[in-house]
Amino acid sequence: MKKEIRTVVFDDELKIEAYRFEGISQPFPNHFHDYYVIGLIEKGHRSLLCKNQTYMTVPGNIMLLNPGDSHSCTQQGDEFLDYMGLNISKEIMSGLTFEVSGTKTLPHFSTNVIFDDEASCYLRVLHSMITEGSYEFAKEENLLLLLSLLLRKYAMSFEAPVSEYKREIDAVCSFMEEHFAERISLEQLCQCACTSKSTLLRVFTREKGVTPYRYLENLRIGKAKKLLEQGFTPAEAALQTGFSDQSHFTNYFSNFIGLTPGAYSEIFLKKRG
Repeated sequence: MKKEIRTVVFDDELKIEAYRFEGISQPFPNHFHDYYVIGLIEKGHRSLLCKNQTYMTVPGNIMLLNPGDSHSCTQQGDEFLDYMGLNISKEIMSGLTFEVSGTKTLPHFSTNVIFDDEASCYLRVLHSMITEGSYEFAKEENLLLLLSLLLRKYAMSFEAPVSEYKREIDAVCSFMEEHFAERISLEQLCQCACTSKSTLLRVFTREKGVTPYRYLENLRIGKAKKLLEQGFTPAEAALQTGFSDQSHFTNYFSNFIGLTPGAYSEIFLKKRG
């Protein structure tokens, strides 16, 4: 069996994360991120379910995920996954979009899986320069060229259609944002939305792509990531984000992020050291 290698580097100049997974067979449950993901599959075949559409990904495919895009994936066949990716926050993406288009409107990728040799070339060079710690301006140049190509060919203005339940769903999301570290009941969420439990589950899952509880789990993991980046220990991060115990937190974090909380925090501990 091929040895698993999981690496992630945060680039202080570009303010983006570069991931590399090699020899991975791990399935990833349905979840979402609050940042953009641009990833390239080098080896392996995966079944990707994104926003209720199934893609059979192959080597050479680029994945484009918008913030909030619900997705899950599982291995297909015997070949393990080799994958490289970039995580770009909405704040950084806004600035980059302004650089290449003159507008700070957040982009929205209209398709989640593409095949584009030119984009793959830019991504490989950029990823390599980040992981090798390069300070040459060619690194920023490749990032801008990559985004210019992707925005021009695969993105549109971020203007999602307004749901008839937008106010109710926004109220539920705001409540979970404020009380994510507490014990929350489905009854409390229904009171926020002024709907029945069955209606809330149906419309929330339809609009967000995940159930309310899975949305809460994603919130907690996102908050925990920020705490780990700031120097909090995994135990402290678990306690402050509402996880019942360290084991529960570690399992969820590993399933969603692909790294243990300890491995993720080590990235930032080394930088501070």
